[in-house]
This record gives sequence, structure tokens and C-alpha cells, in this order.
Amino acid sequence: METPDNDISTHAQTASDLRFGTVGAPQTTPESGTLSAIKHIRELGLEHLEIAWVRSVRVSDALCAQIKATAAEHGISLSIHAPFYTNLNSQTAELMEKSDARLLAAARKGYLAGARDIIFHPGSYHNQPPEQVYARVQEKLVEMTGILREEGVEVNLRPETMGKGAMFGDLDEVLQLSRDVPGVLPCIDWAHLHARQGDGTFNTYAEFDDALRRVREALGVEGLRHIHCHMSGIAYTKRGEKEHLPLNEADIHYRELIQALVDHGVAGVMAVEAPEPFHTADALTIQATYRRLRDQAAAQTELSAETEG
Repeated sequence: METPDNDISTHAQTASDLRFGTVGAPQTTPESGTLSAIKHIRELGLEHLEIAWVRSVRVSDALCAQIKATAAEHGISLSIHAPFYTNLNSQTAELMEKSDARLLAAARKGYLAGARDIIFHPGSYHNQPPEQVYARVQEKLVEMTGILREEGVEVNLRPETMGKGAMFGDLDEVLQLSRDVPGVLPCIDWAHLHARQGDGTFNTYAEFDDALRRVREALGVEGLRHIHCHMSGIAYTKRGEKEHLPLNEADIHYRELIQALVDHGVAGVMAVEAPEPFHTADALTIQATYRRLRDQAAAQTELSAETEG
């Protein structure tokens, strides 16, 4: 699996490490703006910022160059969350044209800003058969990646797993798209997958382990080495996702998830979403939990090697 070149994606990262950060600027950022957010991410000891262009993409090429330089200076990797109103199954030509323009703008400007992963919500079923919607989304992604490739915009388009059953984007769908369309990789939102069925499932070590095995089966070991995922607490109803929650108010078993990530040697990025004022605290909590479990696993491996020796 080819991945676009990114000078800072391996900054201070080993083959078994995850980089942690936030979706959008941490709420503790002292000044507004992406440049300030990048610097604050580093001050917090985090390593990634997912720039949230979720309403629109209104940024100059000059600012993109500043974002890229500032991220490189501080060793922060970047991704872009494209506007929410992207829908690759839009029901009119006008809506589809607008959706295409939003995703392409996020990719083009994100590339100029130094990001190589463009996260987006793929769309709605609109009460159509899932296989019909899959075919249309696949066709649109072939078109979008073709345009970007011709322009020399070397990014991964990453459809996000979605938190409601009415929305296109379960784990199997985004994995299959990643197999079928070069330039497409998944964004796995673990909280969305927990909320999607509306019944509290997808919340055990066994389920997280199975999901990671499916990633490996679909994309190989490299799929686990270059993962991009989201994490948060989440509230849900029978219809799926309702809203994001802080970890201490949610039922998601994030420690079991992180243990599964460690056991599978997952590397890449985990970007944390949480409502204020828990955004920064939850990102740091998840990072600290990962590092503790990772170090415990490494110590156990070393002890076992010494015992066997």
C-alpha cells in the first residue's frame, strides 16, 4: 500500500507508536488560529492536529505555507477534516457538485498546508440499498482521486466510519473502499462504531480485536502501521450517535480498545474529540493510557525474552 510522502509523519515515532492529538484546536489554546493551535499541541506534549475545516475551506495559499512550516518546526503531523456537508451520494446534480467542490478544496489546501490525510463523512444511504450506495460512492472516489492525482495533490482520502445506521460508512464499507480505490484509506472512528448499532455493542476487547484483524485482512500489516482513527466518549440512542461526551461520562471501554491497539502493534494517529472543557484532558488521558499499556507490554516482552534465554 503506497502512502504519500510526509516529512514529519515519523517525527519521534517508532514502528509501534501512535501519535495523539485533537480534532480541532485544543480548547486550552491561548489564541485563536491554526498556527497557535499547532504550537499549543506541542506544549501539551501531543503530536498531531487534525485541522477542522468542517464548515468551509477558506484559507489562503500563504497561510497554508505558514501552517506547513510551523508544523514542521514543532514536529506536529497534520490531517484535515473536510466540511461536514460532503455527501458522495447527493441526490441532485447541484448538491453533488457542491459536495465535490468541498472535498477537493479540503484536499488541495490541506496538501499545501502539509497534511496528507483528508478525513470526510462519506454520505447517507437515503433509504437506498447499501450495495447501490457503495457503487456510487466508489465511482465518486475514483473520480475525486483521479482529479487529485492529475494535479499532483498527493493525499489519502479517508472516509470516516459513521455513528448512525442511516449513514453510509460501516467498517466493512470503508475497508472495502480502501481496497477498491487507490488513494483511499479508512478513518476509523471507534466511538461511532460503538454508537452505530444503538445497543451498546462494539465495546469489548474481543470486538476491538476483531475489528483490527479485519483491518489487517483488508489492508495488510501496513494498514495497521498507518492507521488514522478518532476517539471520544459518545452518547447514543437506538438510532445511533447522539453527541460526543467526555470520557468520564461515557460507557465506552477505551482502555480495552487501547490494549487491542497495543497488542496489534498499531501505529499512526489517534485524534481525540471531546466537548469543552474536556477536549485537552481527554486527549492527554488517552495518550497516557496508551503509553502506560505500551510500556507494560514492552517490559513483559523483555522479561519473557530474558526468562527464555
